[in-house]
Amino acid sequence: MMCSNCNKRPAVVFITSMQGNEKKNEGLCLSCARKRHIPQVSEYMEKLGITDEEIDQLSDQMMGMLDGDSFEMGGSGIMPDFISNLFNAGNDKEESSDSPKLPPNGKPGSGRRSGENPTVRKEEKKRRKDLKFLNNYCTNLSQKAEDGELDRIIGRDKEIARVVQILSRRTKNNPCLIGEPGVGKTAIAEGIAQRIAEGDVPMNLADKKLYLLDLTALVAGTQFRGQFESRVKGLVDEVKAEGNIILFIDEVHSLVGAGDSEGSMNAANILKPALSRGEVQVIGATTFGEYRKYIEKDSALERRFQPVTVEEPNIEDTVSVLLGIKKYYEDFHKVHISDYLTRVCAVLSERYITDRFLPDKAIDLLDESCARASIRTPEIAKYAKINKEIEAMEGVERSLTEQPEPDYQALAEIKSKLIHAHSEADQLRKEAENVQVTEEDITKVIELWTGIPASKVAENEFLKIARLEDSLKARVLGQDEAIGVLVRAIKRTRVRLNKRRRPASFIFIGPTGIGKTELVKALADAMFDSPEPLIRLDMTEYMEKHSVARMIGSPPGYVGYEEAGQLTEKVRRRPYSVILFDEIEKAHPDVMNILMQILDEGKVDDAHGRTVNFENTIICMTSNAGSTDKSVGVGFNRTADEISKDKAMKGLREFLRPEFISRIDEVVVFRALEKADFSRIAALMLDEMKEPLSEKNITISYTQDALDLIAEKSFGKPYGARDIRRVIRQEVEDKIAEIILEHASEVGGLKVEAADGELTVTSSPREKETEKNEDE
Repeated sequence: MMCSNCNKRPAVVFITSMQGNEKKNEGLCLSCARKRHIPQVSEYMEKLGITDEEIDQLSDQMMGMLDGDSFEMGGSGIMPDFISNLFNAGNDKEESSDSPKLPPNGKPGSGRRSGENPTVRKEEKKRRKDLKFLNNYCTNLSQKAEDGELDRIIGRDKEIARVVQILSRRTKNNPCLIGEPGVGKTAIAEGIAQRIAEGDVPMNLADKKLYLLDLTALVAGTQFRGQFESRVKGLVDEVKAEGNIILFIDEVHSLVGAGDSEGSMNAANILKPALSRGEVQVIGATTFGEYRKYIEKDSALERRFQPVTVEEPNIEDTVSVLLGIKKYYEDFHKVHISDYLTRVCAVLSERYITDRFLPDKAIDLLDESCARASIRTPEIAKYAKINKEIEAMEGVERSLTEQPEPDYQALAEIKSKLIHAHSEADQLRKEAENVQVTEEDITKVIELWTGIPASKVAENEFLKIARLEDSLKARVLGQDEAIGVLVRAIKRTRVRLNKRRRPASFIFIGPTGIGKTELVKALADAMFDSPEPLIRLDMTEYMEKHSVARMIGSPPGYVGYEEAGQLTEKVRRRPYSVILFDEIEKAHPDVMNILMQILDEGKVDDAHGRTVNFENTIICMTSNAGSTDKSVGVGFNRTADEISKDKAMKGLREFLRPEFISRIDEVVVFRALEKADFSRIAALMLDEMKEPLSEKNITISYTQDALDLIAEKSFGKPYGARDIRRVIRQEVEDKIAEIILEHASEVGGLKVEAADGELTVTSSPREKETEKNEDE
């Protein structure tokens, strides 16, 4: 739209005026707007110090740009010259002033160019403004390092030295950092920027500047064909012209395909010639999977990069990193964390967070623990708030003092408030400065992340295992020998006397109904305070060859590939768990092969290539092998338990290969239950009714004769102890249900007895409550 006044220049100022009862919209150029004395325009031009002649020049430049070929639809993200001149007009005056300037870090005499005269600084500033593409699409890490805005880098000297060595090459001097997410690839690039700023690099790198390329900004807004190529070409030209720029590209694999569209080139193809000739130096960072997927496929791109593998640090190196950077987090959260708890962060993150990598997960745990300590201490926020109030009151005090005729009454009031506020601030400061991160803060954060109770995280695992045998014997009756074998094997595995980190594994053998599955449930409850960590897989569902896909996920190209495996996904979510493979003899041999890998290596790769760690699990398998063997044992002085064990092992070898059995920690054979065991189990099952009945204000008791009768009715049946549940359900629970339904409000107690070979349930009336108002 042209100016409605002169019709010569484009309209940039739009106004609405009233002519009679009608509104009139007008568009004016800068010159006409200034001549019409529009207040906002005049005030803005005077503020920038632009004269009428300069306004005419700017208008002519705008007109020439619109008429010429340099106008690009959609924009390249770079301001045209006339707009840059407009916004820089006022800055030139400020820069030319004689007022002393502080370097970026705010300290006189610091910074690389503190000794240079203002003219040199002005010329360099102007030159930096000419780097339009670098300034718009990159972040100057070298400048951030000089300004002290980057965290200190601890360790990684070997990797940094290797990168510096590659950068010093004559050709193909482009290192590519390859490692898992969170191991510190970006930190290495920042460490190089810091070393360049400190001058701790070879002479050929001393004047280099490291820029972080933002590929997202480079691609954003490129709607039309040729826009992306022009941006990349402009960036490359600026880097070549400067001659001392190193580009750091995080997630370098995104170069392949960046800006890809029909009939255009992607960023990788545009950069290849410059990379091969050494005109552009690049430090890349990516993961193993992305490097293999995108860069290795393009051999021309791969040969231009020199891979540098960044391994995950061990716990000692991670502790050193945390000790070096913890001050940044203490200052940010206004808390303190001891060196001991810093080490605890590294140890617990390694133990409980298995799907991420050090030091990233340890740093995140440290950060969130400090945040939790800060949040639970309201004094920190109160101290910050009262400091702001003090600043505001001091401003009011200054304004009152500077008045020609001060209001002494208001001044006295504000001084009184200031004294009170300072006193309160001193008290809050003492409380806010002594906030300590506790071990509970760390364990609570782990509980939020993993679901493992904080009490169990904080508890010493050895003490927990020491009490394990007693808690299992109290819940599973009649299998003391099997429980002893189980607990000894768990102690052996948890102490980790061997370098190989593999899960504890057991096969429970015995007829149905003797407590195999119950022992696994009790183990999960005792180790993790809840039966939820029990992962149960019924092997009757894995009898087919293709069932392996259900455990670890379907391979690529098959239906269900996007879905996770039933076993691997559950272990990834709950690395501390008990896994039960029920009726293992019914599984397909291919399923057994997967289990053999888990038992031997303690890990398995799922269909998506993710390694799932099983080293913190306990694997239990149950089997009825040998329970149907009716053959009579041969030999003298052999007990029934020994004969049954031989039968069980013989039956086990019929369907499990020797190499599978050899990988099992213990084969636990359960002995047959006796009638006395049945009585004790019946007492446990009747006790289970106490809690739900207590909610109805009803108590329950039983006699020993009743327990013996329940044992007699269920003993010797083919279903083992499961018949106890059947007898109680039919002869006790049914009668209790009838009594409660008929006399719900009158029943106060129930008693289970035996009479004439039958179980009876008698009720006693509820005690009448004493009337509260009988004396009134």
